[in-house]
Amino acid sequence: MTSLADLPKAAEMLLEAASEEPVILFEGPMGAGKTTLIKEFCRQMGVQENVSSPTFALVNEYETETGKLIYHFDFYRISDEREALNIGALEYFDSGNNCLIEWPSLIPNLLPEHYLLVTLQPDANSEVRTMTINKV
Repeated sequence: MTSLADLPKAAEMLLEAASEEPVILFEGPMGAGKTTLIKEFCRQMGVQENVSSPTFALVNEYETETGKLIYHFDFYRISDEREALNIGALEYFDSGNNCLIEWPSLIPNLLPEHYLLVTLQPDANSEVRTMTINKV
């Protein structure tokens, strides 16, 4: 993904990769475009409702047109992993539904054994992003 115009193609690539792995971790600095990519991913999955970062709620649930559930996590504001445990993060991760996790580095001991890692890196002027997808 090099610019905002490439967002639909980037989300399409992510959708293809996610067909085999429902848990997707999003890493990148603040403002890298994690939530923006997640919004487009959800749109392409058929989510009709507003997709927004669950910074204070920790998790948002979305439903696609076909009834598939998608869980969107944002762990930026947690102080320790117990907060994620208290909302049932492990049960969500094991549900088989797509789990889109922003700031996963804050819950390293709770991450499942297998997942996709999406890294977004803005360039110096923050208008161009590099996206890498790795299967772990």
